[in-house]
Amino acid sequence: EDFLNLIFKAMMKDSLNSSHPVSSAVQSSEQIEEMFDALSYIKGASLLLMLKHYLTKDVFQAGIEVYLHNHNYGSAQSDDLWDSMNQITNGTLDVKKLMKTWILHKGFPLVTVVRKGKIISVQQEKFSYCVEPENWTSDASYLWHIPLTYITSSCNFTHCTNVYLLDQKSGM
Repeated sequence: EDFLNLIFKAMMKDSLNSSHPVSSAVQSSEQIEEMFDALSYIKGASLLLMLKHYLTKDVFQAGIEVYLHNHNYGSAQSDDLWDSMNQITNGTLDVKKLMKTWILHKGFPLVTVVRKGKIISVQQEKFSYCVEPENWTSDASYLWHIPLTYITSSCNFTHCTNVYLLDQKSGM
């Protein structure tokens, strides 16, 4: 419950135009210090949980083990974690491409789902809590790769979970 409260606080901060990406290039030690705030840690943890649920616990765990083995007693970059996950998925999913859409963009998407009969359509756009006209910048080009999980009426909740990767502005 405490973590959920932290997530909502981080999302509130991340929905403002003054937000920052989880990962970005830095030029000075001051910029490094600015990057390591609650938003980076909580959003980062949330993204890892999202990835774990999408890949499944066992695949995610195997990717973490590869990452730790490959980089023990050394330094690493964020791409190294995604490369380790890609090793485990054997090219069935480009984890690096998926996760870069989350860590290199500030903010998060609003996903709208519309059902017309048996047809379901989904659309994404950048969520903004408060648009400040003097600080507003267009984020129309933002595109996230969003794993959507759903269950149909022919399945129960513990089996037959379906996953759809929304990697365009809209899909069906």
